[in-house]
Amino acid sequence: MIGIASGKGGTGKTTVAVNLALALQEKGFRVMLFDADLGLANAPILLGTRCPFNISHVLSGEKTLSDIVVTTPQKLRLISGASGNQALAGLMTLEVTRLVQAFSDLHEDLDYLIVDTAAGIAPSVLALMAACHRRFIVMRNDPLSIADAYGTVKVLLEDLHMDQIYLIPNAVKNKRVGEELFQRINRVCAQHLTHTIDYVASIELDDSIQDANSHLQPLMMFAPSSQGAKDFRLLAQAVTELPAVDHLSGGVQFFARRWLTPHRLRELH
Repeated sequence: MIGIASGKGGTGKTTVAVNLALALQEKGFRVMLFDADLGLANAPILLGTRCPFNISHVLSGEKTLSDIVVTTPQKLRLISGASGNQALAGLMTLEVTRLVQAFSDLHEDLDYLIVDTAAGIAPSVLALMAACHRRFIVMRNDPLSIADAYGTVKVLLEDLHMDQIYLIPNAVKNKRVGEELFQRINRVCAQHLTHTIDYVASIELDDSIQDANSHLQPLMMFAPSSQGAKDFRLLAQAVTELPAVDHLSGGVQFFARRWLTPHRLRELH
């Protein structure tokens, strides 16, 4: 379970989530994308998918999670958040926890669940990130994005005591710039937070990404030979090579009852 967040909007977080999911699927993995921007869901638009029902229907009791899962034209399994729903955007931790627990009853045989959260550090975002095994922070190489990414990492590390935090520099000039950007932030984390974070991959600036978004298509389908698509494949490969997570540092986890042994569940409680 991979949570994808960003300190601010406009970093390309949803683009990363969608194309990472498709790149993992291309490698033969069973993937589901949960568009967990509960107030402004954009993943269905980018995937060209109509979702008759969304997470608001689950929270109201009208539908189950199984009822609202759709298969996109790219054969990706998708759960949609709601768009333009202020009440959902302001969900508190307990409500999100109940939503996360509902995933235990979802009968899907998956290798990866990608959770695309809203930007920022609202309680709902933090609760969703706590429910994942790994946390990916998407950022750009500009002062505001850098400051907000560091602020997000600080909250995850110091306030919520999470680990498995990875940085994805997006729209960088080249891989070297992305790695240097990570090193700068990691040094600050080590100095001021006495913790370090991890690097997974960078996505280079590529006009094809914006072209794909403008055509309401995921880059992996719109321009599969582009530099951006190659970068998303490298990101997917890096994800598959990450060491296994042998502990859970957050709160209640997605699919916890199904994926953890009874003994481990007793430890968590």
